[in-house]
Amino acid sequence: MVKSQDRKSYVQFEFVADKKQSAIRIDRFLVDRIENASRNKIKQAIDQGKVWVNDKYVKANYKIRPEDKIEVLSFEEPRIYEVVPEKMDLDIVYEDDHVLVVNKPAGLTVHPGVGNYDGTLSNGLAYYLGDDIHKSDRHPFLVHRIDKNTSGLLLVAKDEESTRILGAQFKAHTITRKYHALVWGSPVNKEGTIETNLTRSSQNRKIFTATHEEGVGKHAITHYKVIEDFTYVSLVECQLETGRTHQIRVHMKYLGHPLFSDDTYGGSKILKGVVFSKYKQFVDNCFTILPRQALHAKTLGFIHPFTKEELFFESELPEDMATVVARWRNVSGTYDFQQDQ
Repeated sequence: MVKSQDRKSYVQFEFVADKKQSAIRIDRFLVDRIENASRNKIKQAIDQGKVWVNDKYVKANYKIRPEDKIEVLSFEEPRIYEVVPEKMDLDIVYEDDHVLVVNKPAGLTVHPGVGNYDGTLSNGLAYYLGDDIHKSDRHPFLVHRIDKNTSGLLLVAKDEESTRILGAQFKAHTITRKYHALVWGSPVNKEGTIETNLTRSSQNRKIFTATHEEGVGKHAITHYKVIEDFTYVSLVECQLETGRTHQIRVHMKYLGHPLFSDDTYGGSKILKGVVFSKYKQFVDNCFTILPRQALHAKTLGFIHPFTKEELFFESELPEDMATVVARWRNVSGTYDFQQDQ
């Protein structure tokens, strides 16, 4: 087994339990948080001494307590790879000595991962910031992330102290993040709050589901407001209070209104509308223009880590999403899809 003093070099995953975490078994806690990990694999890792809580080995029946610090180790020698600086066009919205705000295009992955070590925003930032330090799978200047096929504003810290301060703001939920999403249908309540836990699906470990089961998954809160109602779809503003993986996509599906063109969560087929062929052709054309989830990180607000100034930034919808929204706006309530049948 890895000795206590050496284990930090082998840490593969780290988690800190919430202050309101209920008492659930360690294996159940971890299976919610590690992609592609089954309950059986987690138990094997625990039995092999790969799971530590608060600097001690634990058994599979250990129950998580609030603010527990959990480490999952790999017994292989840690792999070190270089984040190779790559020149790429970056849309820099704001920059000073400590922070940078970038407008990320859809299709660009934020962090390197297994089988995906280059061509990411991290590589582009390494070139832009002149970062030639060899890293493992962590990049401290990236304070948060957005999905590969989501566009919009991303906050970057240029130094460790800024990373720490901004990270604390995210943890305290004081960062303002507003997204625009095109969703199927028209929510009955034009504004509201969705509050659930998010847990990995038992059928597909790469996606998440919303649940109210106590102690399962991670607590997630999304505030939403309908901006425009196009009858069959709606443009919605979503403000994150928490920032869980796929949070808006899962919460809007839970509400009964999946994101338009979201293949992962069921939005890439016609869910609302009429049966006429012209309508199907119109929607298919929209899918072609926007072959990704209709989600854009539009607004970002935070307190500067050193000047303490409140900073707010906004970005326009990218061309693909703006074009589809305009098309729905143009046909809403005026176009007869029965004509010329």
